[in-house]
Amino acid sequence: MSIHRPEVKRITTHQLQAMKNRGEKISMLTAYDFSMARILDGAGIDVLLVGDSASNVMAGNETTLPITLDHMIYHASSVVKGVTRAFVVVDIPFGSYQGNSTEALRSAIRIMKESGAHAVKMEGGAEIKDSVERILSAGVPVMGHLGLTPQSIYKFGTYTVRAKEEEEAQKLIEDAILLEKCGCFSIVLEKIPAKLAEEVAKTVNIPIIGIGAGNAVDGQVLVMQDMLGITKEFKPRFLRAYADLDNIVTNAVEHYIEDVKSGDFPNEKEQY
Repeated sequence: MSIHRPEVKRITTHQLQAMKNRGEKISMLTAYDFSMARILDGAGIDVLLVGDSASNVMAGNETTLPITLDHMIYHASSVVKGVTRAFVVVDIPFGSYQGNSTEALRSAIRIMKESGAHAVKMEGGAEIKDSVERILSAGVPVMGHLGLTPQSIYKFGTYTVRAKEEEEAQKLIEDAILLEKCGCFSIVLEKIPAKLAEEVAKTVNIPIIGIGAGNAVDGQVLVMQDMLGITKEFKPRFLRAYADLDNIVTNAVEHYIEDVKSGDFPNEKEQY
């Protein structure tokens, strides 16, 4: 199945804004390595997020907190090498920007210089305003992230839907307006009521990307392993699995083991 898209050699913040302006939805997935990034880029994805979710799906940690700046730069540099069209955004990991705008700038510059990525993403609103402004002043594009912010999971104590109460919903809207005024080019909204996400998307002029935030936003993002059916035990309401790679890979490996054990692989045509 092919979808007609305007021919764009390289996606930029300017193109993402133009997509929102003309009502074209933005597609975004996570990526953590060269091989998968090349496949996703070739399929026509608009944005690749080198997410700190690598802590979960690549390293097996319970939360995103353990992943380091060095880890993120490693994954980001691998992804950038596999991309010719997509816009690559990198999460600044926990502990690399909170409460210290100088450290935040240093972290963002390291990501940009050492990985070749195109932008960074940060969780939070008013509480990280100084860090956002400091990074933007250096010419580094920043994507915001509001709603469920996994780096703050121990403060929330749960992964349930955020901003259902009026006070938290109002703060989220105010934070979105603040991030736009600071100069963020886009904001991810995670696991919030669809009506609230729609209000945010109409209130600010920059693209709003949702994950568990309904269909009235400007684009969608999912974790690649979830969308491809690799992490089968994770089944939130917002997830649609487009493949069942867990079974496909398992069957392929079982077939390979069987052929090796029986001596069928390699055959005469598969040797020198």
